[in-house]
Amino acid sequence: MSTLISQAGIQLALAATDVRPRGSHQLKRVGCSTSAGSAASLRGPVGFATGGARRLSMCTSASFDRTGSRMKQRGATLVTRAQDEDFGSIDEGEEEPEDVVVADDLDTMLHVFPEDIRAIIAAHPERSSLLEVVLDLGRRPEARFQGATKVEFLREEEVTAEELTCAVDNLGDFGGDNRAGIEGTLHRISCMRNRRGGIVGLTCRIGRAVTGHVGMVKDLLEQNDSLLFLGRPGVGKTTVIRELARVLSDELHKRVVIVDTSNEIGGDGDVPHHAIGGARRMQVPDPSQQHRVMIEAVENHMPQIVIVDEIGTEAEALACRTIAERGVQLIGTAHGQILENLIKNPTLSDLVGGVHTVTLGDDEARLRGTSKSILERKAPPTFPLLLEMRDRDHWVTHRVEESVDAVLQGKRPHVQVRTRDAADNGRISIEHQLYDLDANVGQKSKAVTELEIDAAFGFQSEEPNAYEWAQRLGAVPDKDYLEETMVSAGYRDNRDRFSYVSSGRRGRKARGSNTRSA
Repeated sequence: MSTLISQAGIQLALAATDVRPRGSHQLKRVGCSTSAGSAASLRGPVGFATGGARRLSMCTSASFDRTGSRMKQRGATLVTRAQDEDFGSIDEGEEEPEDVVVADDLDTMLHVFPEDIRAIIAAHPERSSLLEVVLDLGRRPEARFQGATKVEFLREEEVTAEELTCAVDNLGDFGGDNRAGIEGTLHRISCMRNRRGGIVGLTCRIGRAVTGHVGMVKDLLEQNDSLLFLGRPGVGKTTVIRELARVLSDELHKRVVIVDTSNEIGGDGDVPHHAIGGARRMQVPDPSQQHRVMIEAVENHMPQIVIVDEIGTEAEALACRTIAERGVQLIGTAHGQILENLIKNPTLSDLVGGVHTVTLGDDEARLRGTSKSILERKAPPTFPLLLEMRDRDHWVTHRVEESVDAVLQGKRPHVQVRTRDAADNGRISIEHQLYDLDANVGQKSKAVTELEIDAAFGFQSEEPNAYEWAQRLGAVPDKDYLEETMVSAGYRDNRDRFSYVSSGRRGRKARGSNTRSA
């Protein structure tokens, strides 16, 4: 490793195949610029910053204190926001949001892999966006990168049993959920076993401590409502709640307890990773007992906020409702794509209030214009706020009560679409739109505005007009036109009721009869 000294500061360049000792970190700043008075930045040979954890406070404008568990960023970004009665007050103007900063221990993970794979990953140009490495017995090793549509094979030779055994020896013990970690890091290694219990495959996911995403939901944290993050695997749910734990404990001075089932939030080992700040971490000995540990956290440790990852069973959903009823704020994650997935999931539907069938009386059904059997929300939702993570920089916020009721009635609820534009210095925008139930997850905003709906039906106005609805009435057929149409179709007006007249016949019967005159 060579060191270059310039007037701007110290730049560290990592050789392509050089592997640093355990404990070294990488840092990456996205969508931000360093001020003239800040310390020198770190730049690696492939476009991402490098440097040890102890150097971060000296070499960047972000200071990361391992003992105090604090990270501070400097910089101002214009945030476009609006006033919404459903989502609370949001002020316009400039704030000082945290820049997106990524710190990882990738070099520590490299010690798990065979030497040739280790060198390939260290020199890879997309190393900073590496998501996971897959080692399956008898198959070529694979690497998956963020934003890539297909996997990349790291070599042509197949993985051998000796290489798998060596990799497992460098890891901690696998728990009941077949997950292990590396002490002091956020990496997660999951294994596949054969029928005899032997390990035949490893999925090595890179864990990163990312800061700056809290700016997307900072206004929601001030409301003290429980938050549920919904998204597909790999979209960054765990990364977000890890940063929320640090901000809530260190900056908002809340008593935060994390229920860490697989040590994915706080890292492996007895001492939690510094990325969670001053939050306390409770480990779960058996994944099937997560709901018991959640209740224990409330009863024994008096938290103001409980954070739990991957809510997936009915017992855990019931434990969440019990905690919420005791006045404790919850922040959790669940696998899914859109709100409708939770509504249709019988195991987790209680998180959004549950759904049951209601039978209406004749008068009520006629008043509503629906059938007698309808679906309604059963109870208040456990999580009043739900955020669909369509992408790492594209979130959709729901007020769960209003959204669930609207979806069950076949309507489009009003939602907040929160986006971050990395090309515009990390600008965060919040827009109020109509929700698109048929949105394709993973793509940019599929929600449509009211003006776009109007344009689809041929109504377009250059400027908003409060009386535009009245002007549309001319497009609706009037009474005279309807009567002419009915008469031309063979019906004749008879005291405000139309009767059918057969050609060449005198007989007639009122419309609505089962038979007509011959």
